[in-house]
Amino acid sequence: QVQLVESGGGLVQAGGSLRLSCVASGRIFSINAMGWYRQAPGKQRELVAVIRSSSGTNYADSVKDRFTISRDNARNTVYLQMNSLKPEDTAVYYCNLATVKGGLTYQYWGQGTQVTISS
Repeated sequence: QVQLVESGGGLVQAGGSLRLSCVASGRIFSINAMGWYRQAPGKQRELVAVIRSSSGTNYADSVKDRFTISRDNARNTVYLQMNSLKPEDTAVYYCNLATVKGGLTYQYWGQGTQVTISS
């Protein structure tokens, strides 16, 4: 079993910054990717940023040049540095980890952390 624990959410004013962290623990085998998704009220969950072991990083167009994803492999931790925050960034942010075992991919999710941006 894999556990993901997020931290770093909160309430900030537009233009501010936040840094999210997600620590993975448990029976972790080969990590294929770690990333961040978000879900705003009434909307579907969407990819924010992902860092893949084999092919680097990808960002949603809406956060490019403002958010940076990074990973500390030794600590099984992924970070999301969020700058120049906008009210439309308000959402619950979820950490995601994808592992590969026996040729199958397994997805794990954190409990989510609330990010609220005031105008």
